[in-house]
Amino acid sequence: MQPETDTPFLHESSGTVRFWVMVDGNPLGASVGREALHHRYRPTAQGEDPLETFRANQADIEAAVRRRLAQGSREPVMLREYDLRVLGMQDSV
Repeated sequence: MQPETDTPFLHESSGTVRFWVMVDGNPLGASVGREALHHRYRPTAQGEDPLETFRANQADIEAAVRRRLAQGSREPVMLREYDLRVLGMQDSV
């Protein structure tokens, strides 16, 4: 049974938050790992809840999914830490 498409959830065995982003009226599956969330959004925290971190930054994370789709990625989009970088900073890396 698949969770409702508007409810992100933590998939414990893979260590990812799985979620759906509406694109052109269709829900597209995506995921982001707890490590990527930690390093991008809460690098000094210990024992943080990845789902809480996801929810606090959901708009930014969904924008990263849309960028990946625009670059030709297909569903399911698996975000990496690089995908969550601060835009404008990638040229200095």
